Amino acid sequence: MRYAIVPVTPFEQNCTIFWCEKTRQAVVIDPGGDIDRILATLAGEGLTLALILVTHGHIDHAGGVAALAERTGVPIDGPHRDDAFWIDGMAQQSKMFGFPDVKGFVPSRWLEQGDKVRFGEVELDVLHCPGHTPGHIVFYHPPSHLAQVGDVLFQGSIGRTDFPKGDHQTLLRSIKEKLFPLGDEVEFIPGHGPMSTFGEERKHNPFLSGRFG
Repeated sequence: MRYAIVPVTPFEQNCTIFWCEKTRQAVVIDPGGDIDRILATLAGEGLTLALILVTHGHIDHAGGVAALAERTGVPIDGPHRDDAFWIDGMAQQSKMFGFPDVKGFVPSRWLEQGDKVRFGEVELDVLHCPGHTPGHIVFYHPPSHLAQVGDVLFQGSIGRTDFPKGDHQTLLRSIKEKLFPLGDEVEFIPGHGPMSTFGEERKHNPFLSGRFG
């Protein structure tokens, strides 16, 4: 499996494209906006979009989902149904954060802990990692030791929990009980900022070492 990171929206959110090298089938994870830029990246790599994946319902991650689905006709998987209230409130989020008017959507499939997502010859594991939002999903590809973690974990930081239905202790449990057991060697793409590894964050992230946690 290969990947590309496409920063989108004024929040510089890491929209991510995963694709199967053999079939050239791809998924787009968290198309928050800038749909033309995402489509240009797919075309430049000669990829066929098979599926849109969503980690959580915040507008910088999900604001472009409806538009991309309308333009491509592909199904939407995720997030967990506990984030439905965020998606239902997409118009309100649009006004709050000054985004162009965006539409909500209904996923083709709400995702649960233990589900699988398949495209081409690639299979991703689904982990339900609440805390930043109650329905936050992480996508993990075991053969590559690579995860797309959305806003659960960042290099040197963790997701905010001051939004509606966020919970700090729940977020810490998600990181320590769902992500870190995957292994220190696992690289992760966060929702914003540079990549890191679970090992690096487990050892040095001040929010997980007790200094700020």
